[in-house]
Order: sequence, then structure tokens, then C-alpha cells
Amino acid sequence: MTSQQAAERVELVGRRVRLREFTSGDIESVCSLVGDDRVTRHLSFDSRDRDQARELLAGILERAKQQPRTEYYLAVTPKDDDQLVGFARLAFAGVQSAQLGYAIAHDQQRRGYATDAVRTMLDFAFGPLGRHRVSAAIGPENVASLAVIERVGFTREGVLRDHVFTNGAWRDSVLFSILVDEWAPHAG
Repeated sequence: MTSQQAAERVELVGRRVRLREFTSGDIESVCSLVGDDRVTRHLSFDSRDRDQARELLAGILERAKQQPRTEYYLAVTPKDDDQLVGFARLAFAGVQSAQLGYAIAHDQQRRGYATDAVRTMLDFAFGPLGRHRVSAAIGPENVASLAVIERVGFTREGVLRDHVFTNGAWRDSVLFSILVDEWAPHAG
């Protein structure tokens, strides 16, 4: 990827979802998503109030301008609608590695959005971004997310003990990874 390509706004299209750069107009949807305990109980951070959600979005927008980019924090929308239903994030870590994170709004879950967003991000990571490895750390009680990660071909590596402090307590994370030569685009 050239520096000019990296500076362009990213839009990725999957089977069910479109992943696009966040805009300042997404604030209401961001507030709803990161302010919902039913969603954030599975994330590495507690629910956020309106001011905290505004700060989160401002940080996402600012980091999207950095060159070189250190992350791609993208809004997830249904393929035929621009309404934000979640997010997917690739954060660069180490040599040709990235960490994957994602969340879907509670009322939009069980529609295949998370699975398609993960597949689409992996196509991006292993294609244009040239990553060799992508990892994901999932809370052991997050059954739906564990199923998504396993469905797309990640391998369980182990448990990170007391990995994140969220909702007033330490929580383990199950670490998964997938390597470029294990990835079959849109498999499964």
C-alpha cells in the first residue's frame, strides 16, 4: 500500500456489511453503542457516557489522519444502509501483526454482521495491509464472539489471565490468532 493509498478514506464491502471511516455525524450511534452495558460488558472498557463517547470518536477521527496509520477503526453498517450498527478495529502491534476488535449493537446482533465484519477486516489485513498475523482477545463468557472467531478460522492460543479491568473486576481473555497462510478469504 502506498502512502497515498493509506491517506485515502477506507471503505470495505463484505457480503452483509460495509466498513467505512467514522464521521462526526456518527456521534449518536457511537453513544448508543458504547453506552450500552449489554454491549460493553464483553469489551475491554466500561460503558461510556456522552462526553466519553464524544472523546472516543474524536480520538478515532484524529488517529485516522495520522501517517502512517497505526490503526483502522471503522464503522460497521449494513451493506445497503449507512446507519452505524457497530465497529471493527485493527490495531497494528509488532512486526506485520495486528490486533482485531469489534462490537455490534445489541439490537443488531445475530444477523451475521460480526462474522462478515471480521472476514472483511481479515481480507483487508492480509491483502492491502500486508499483515502476517492477526490476533483477537475474547472474554471467556462471550460465547457469540468466541463462535465468530472460531467460525472464520482463528486458532486458540491460550488464556491471558486478568487481562482487562472492566465492570469493576479483572477479566481473563482467550487469545486467538490467524496467520496469513491460514486465511482463506470469505471461507466458511
